[in-house]
Amino acid sequence: VQLQASGGGLVQAGGSLRLSCAFSGRTFSSYAMGWFRRAPGKEREIVAGISLSGSITRYADSVKGRFTISRDNAKNTVYLQMNNLRPEDTAVYYCGAGGTFYSNVRDYWGQGTQVTVSS
Repeated sequence: VQLQASGGGLVQAGGSLRLSCAFSGRTFSSYAMGWFRRAPGKEREIVAGISLSGSITRYADSVKGRFTISRDNAKNTVYLQMNNLRPEDTAVYYCGAGGTFYSNVRDYWGQGTQVTVSS
């Protein structure tokens, strides 16, 4: 399995970004997906998770109401729409596949994409 994350960048506080994670190598719809982030000096934390069909999602309290995870099983891609970004959202964002939909334990990881939010 390969996961390719993209869409990161530099944005001002209050702005938006949309991350994408392209999945290949296995049947995408057989894998729960999640987005994670690691800020400088901090441990990796889960941001959002989504079930196989996309019918169930869950978010970290810190992003609830601002971020939306979604998936397109026809395009083998999971997305993270990030709105009203804050400087504390600055981190490397990773996608993960496998495990349960809101687990920190994943079978496969993408390479990460940097998100920087300026104040």
